[in-house]
Amino acid sequence: MNSQTLKSNLLLLLTAIIWGSAFVAQRVGVAFVGPFTFNGVRFALGSLSLLPLILFFGNRSSVFRSRDGGSDRGSLRVVMPAGLICGLILFSGASLQQVGLIYADTTVGKAAFITGLYIVLVPILGIFLKKYISLGNWLGAVIALAGLYFLSIKQGFAMSYGDLLELVGAFFWAAHILVIDHFTRKVDTLKLACTQFAVCGALSLGVALIWEPITAAGLRQAGIPILYSGLLSVGVAYTLQIFGQKHAQPAPAAIIMSMETVFAALGGTILLHESLGLRSILGCALMFAGMLLSQLQNLIASSRSVQKRLPDPFSFES
Repeated sequence: MNSQTLKSNLLLLLTAIIWGSAFVAQRVGVAFVGPFTFNGVRFALGSLSLLPLILFFGNRSSVFRSRDGGSDRGSLRVVMPAGLICGLILFSGASLQQVGLIYADTTVGKAAFITGLYIVLVPILGIFLKKYISLGNWLGAVIALAGLYFLSIKQGFAMSYGDLLELVGAFFWAAHILVIDHFTRKVDTLKLACTQFAVCGALSLGVALIWEPITAAGLRQAGIPILYSGLLSVGVAYTLQIFGQKHAQPAPAAIIMSMETVFAALGGTILLHESLGLRSILGCALMFAGMLLSQLQNLIASSRSVQKRLPDPFSFES
């Protein structure tokens, strides 16, 4: 592993730590403000935090180029439709995740591991895009499903409402990965991120104004969780992800970033004193194994491509 790859992997690991600990901030935040209020302010801050980078870099840096280049990739005409679609899907996934965290049975660790199922779901949903699904993908999905049973299914084959919301949200996170993969081939990635965050924030605030009481006292009490989730989790971590993925292979990158589930569980245990029973721990272990197995074939392919010194087809460089 060369030094550039090592630096990229460390950046992605830091991204996973920030994203994982953000689950703790999200859980604390909903104690003071409604879930849509929290997401609205959070994603608005995240969008604003990217504006200085857009103004500073403009179109001068290949770090933020779309995969196929194009002179109009950063134009409003190109960015806005993509940002609206990605923002709508992001709003759906983020809303389900945040509402699910309201329920006491849905701990930070459980929410993170159920959300992390998007790693398994992405290749499965690729069927609808006529993409090849390997045996490892299917085995990973089966193992992850078994883990979900141990983690969330209770007596009478019932699942808590919060866990169910997180599970439905995982499908939207998987869909979000697919649409991002599609649009980053055509659109300036940094401007796309800023736009989708703004759309998600606006939709969340719109729902909050209708359904939730918004008070200055609540926002002040939730200030630190909102700032952490908005500026660090959305703004900083997304930027680190871009720089990290620039010189990282896709499969190892996916595995490293899936560590956010582990960091979330650790954060919930250490900071919020949440506990997982042996059954839940077994479920988490099986789900994580399923996530890794679903990426195994891609990991092997990535290793071979490095050995042959082939270019990375998923690079942000055009």
